[in-house]
Amino acid sequence: MAKATTSKYTVDDIPVKDIVNGTIVLKNNQKVTGVKIEPRNIFILEPNMQDMIITNLKNVYNLIDYEFWIIAADRPVDINVYLSQLQLLYNATQDVARKKLIIQDMNKANMFVNNNVVDTEYYLLFKEKDNDLITKRIKNLINSFASAGLSTKQVTNDDLRIILDNFLNGGQTTGFGTVIS
Repeated sequence: MAKATTSKYTVDDIPVKDIVNGTIVLKNNQKVTGVKIEPRNIFILEPNMQDMIITNLKNVYNLIDYEFWIIAADRPVDINVYLSQLQLLYNATQDVARKKLIIQDMNKANMFVNNNVVDTEYYLLFKEKDNDLITKRIKNLINSFASAGLSTKQVTNDDLRIILDNFLNGGQTTGFGTVIS
């Protein structure tokens, strides 16, 4: 026998109530938040620096005494402003050689747009109810990652929406208002 649906929403098993102040508020009032970790290519560094950063990262993760998730999420790269600036520069330039270089840059930029290039972003998220404990954990994470040579900042509402879009909508950004209530 089929289960009767009483909700007006397509997906009710996702316990998201709201996204506010850099946190996903769940239906049970727990909050999911964390830090965004700025990517860093350590493989261009000297081997001893690489080893030091990896060791420091191990120490950071070993000091975390609560459940957490490491998430890699793809975000579309928007280079429309850059393309507009190149077009303005092209229009203002009289030198043929410079115009040729600008056209090459524009073609390369359009290649990125046409191939749906994405930027991969990294997050460490955790779940907690207590706002004071959330603040303390965020500060500790930022300081710990800084000691490992990585820059971090607290996630924003936009970051959390990107993460949800990646997992719930196959990476497609929703542009038609609230999906989950």
